[in-house]
Amino acid sequence: MKKTEKLNLSVVGTGYVGLTTGLALAYLGHKVHCVDKNAEIIDKLERGIPTIYEPGLEELLKETSDNMHFNSSIKEHIDMVDVLIIAVGTPSKQNGDTDLTYVEKVAQEIGRSLPPDNPLVVVNKSTVPIGTARRVETVIKEELKERGIKGNFSVASNPEFLREGAALNDTFYPDRLVIGAEDMRSINVLRQMYSPILEQNFVPPRLVPRPEDYRLPAFVTTSPTSAELIKYAANAFLATKVSFINEIAGIAEKVGADIKEVARGIGLDKRIGGSFLHAGVGWGGSCFPKDTRSLLHAGQQYGYNMPLLKAAVEVNYRQRKKIIEMLQSTIKVIRGSTVAVLGLAFKPNTDDIRESPAIDVIEELLEMGAKVKVYDPVAMDNYRSNFPYQEIEYASSVEEASREADAVALLTDWEDFLHVSWKDIAPQMKQKVFIDGRNLLREEDMQKYGFTYRGFGC
Repeated sequence: MKKTEKLNLSVVGTGYVGLTTGLALAYLGHKVHCVDKNAEIIDKLERGIPTIYEPGLEELLKETSDNMHFNSSIKEHIDMVDVLIIAVGTPSKQNGDTDLTYVEKVAQEIGRSLPPDNPLVVVNKSTVPIGTARRVETVIKEELKERGIKGNFSVASNPEFLREGAALNDTFYPDRLVIGAEDMRSINVLRQMYSPILEQNFVPPRLVPRPEDYRLPAFVTTSPTSAELIKYAANAFLATKVSFINEIAGIAEKVGADIKEVARGIGLDKRIGGSFLHAGVGWGGSCFPKDTRSLLHAGQQYGYNMPLLKAAVEVNYRQRKKIIEMLQSTIKVIRGSTVAVLGLAFKPNTDDIRESPAIDVIEELLEMGAKVKVYDPVAMDNYRSNFPYQEIEYASSVEEASREADAVALLTDWEDFLHVSWKDIAPQMKQKVFIDGRNLLREEDMQKYGFTYRGFGC
């Protein structure tokens, strides 16, 4: 294949990773087949309706319609595919290990469908435990053996480093692309697939402009095992960084320091950097909780203790309890009080509620006898369908949620909350208590409006 040729690709899974990756590669000119077993999802995507909330997806669905196809099975197109990307869900098991059921089902389907002479690069894009590339290869070979053929395929690891809410930006303008493969053909094919991104020779999508200070990404080639560990190590480090600043926030409160100033002071050190140094209620989502558990489980399997990572997890979940402690110390009696919870998504610009701090906080408030009112710009339907508590009152705005409430607990740092008229809301509340779980608002302003303000580390 010539470098200038576009590839035929299959992306199995239409979640955040699969759909974002598929749309980006289709935008870059590749022919992409996105596969999902759910007929309802395929129907919506064919009609240009995103099935997840992510800024820019709807417009990109329209722009890529010529290069983007949606199928319910890989059998329909595997004979013409150069690269098949596995981007299915990998949920946690009870013991912290990662459930590879969906990954292995895809591997089985590949083995049952792959033509004898069709060269195929199979890519693990889902976040998977160390050794999964080898496991996928074994499963495919077993299926091919049942058919009496050898097949012509290879398996590579290409972990994603996407932030929900900025997934398209991170796909088009990554810091690095990591390829774990044992053969040069896989590396060369994936280099060709990512060539427009590596060279940045494409016209940026209207809603995803190229950052002015963006530099070309690094292309890292390594073994599949190292690539798999790179993904886990990256998320473990970032999770630890968040927990570290939260632990420092605790001592800042004791000695009267301002954690925002402390974080700024240490973040200016180039060796540390300012990202992920925001004290608050802690991390959630589909990555940090699952990946830290999986890495700890891997350590247990090898008899290797990881006390630093364990502590990071413990600190993170301690932050959620601290929200309740702050409410108890301000409104005193939670039973019978009304608490407005602002923010259900685990972070802004997404409707993803997986492992969101709001889940634990709301459950604890309900158990303690509080009346809970909630508001989130996009995640309320998702939360309601997963946690159908009849006691919860769903508000249509911040103002409605806060009205007659004893306290407000802000748990997601949506930009919308910065533009609310808190001065007008304060008179409509009872005790005017504001618990800022993300240190989003200015304490001086909130106090001026009559609030009893509590943030983290300030």
